[in-house]
Amino acid sequence: MRLLTGLLSFVSFGLLAAELGPQKGSLVIDGGSSRDAGIMERFIELAGGKGAHIVVIPTAGGAPDYGANYRGLDRFRSYGVTNVTLLHTYDRDEANTEAFAKPLKTASGVWFGGGRQWRLADSYLDTLVHKECWQVLERGGVIGGSSAGATIQGSYLARGDTRTNTIMMGDHEEGMGFLKQVAIDQHLLRRNRQFDLIEIVEAKPELLGIGIDENTALVVKGDVFEVIGESYVAVYTSDGIKAGKPFRLVAPGQRYDLKNRRPLIRRRR
Repeated sequence: MRLLTGLLSFVSFGLLAAELGPQKGSLVIDGGSSRDAGIMERFIELAGGKGAHIVVIPTAGGAPDYGANYRGLDRFRSYGVTNVTLLHTYDRDEANTEAFAKPLKTASGVWFGGGRQWRLADSYLDTLVHKECWQVLERGGVIGGSSAGATIQGSYLARGDTRTNTIMMGDHEEGMGFLKQVAIDQHLLRRNRQFDLIEIVEAKPELLGIGIDENTALVVKGDVFEVIGESYVAVYTSDGIKAGKPFRLVAPGQRYDLKNRRPLIRRRR
């Protein structure tokens, strides 16, 4: 009877709805300039493997246009992906049409490239493209992104100012919200940004700040993230800042409970 009760408790816990991360599917949030093959390999695995349909959205890069020769597609092909589609526009009205968003209906993976995150917000926030990205997660797929494509996945848009990327709280403050109550920064240690998120968390103490170094990524499932890659992730809380410990470093292989704001310690066998 005790065993049965324990099993039921375990099942019930597993069925609890996620509050911050996606209810279904996964996120891969990459700190930028990554050369670690394991990050891309994990994204492709979560999308369903090399035969999965992956949509790449390069809009943050700000080029006048993107065509079939866009090198970002070659990166996926170099990993053996056989079905990759480019999706790009700066026109919100176009992004809100069924014809433009159609490739997302069969996608099991979406990747947002780097650049300036406000461009992604201007083009896609609250459009049909945004809605279809949520549907990718609902089908058990994965949303990923690097640098700007990492920050856009949070609910608060850090470095979202159109003038410069050194302004933490700028003229764009809303992200796509795949990860709720969170502000995400990237290139953390490489660009000496480890103290920058303090400004946001002090102004908005309800937020969790997450800073990701290069060659490093989060894999988010529900309300838990795992660090993969080669460097560190810094987590910022209002309580920590008040106590003089503004961030906690989370190393590769470690996991973190977003809801309860604490690391998950693996038990020794």
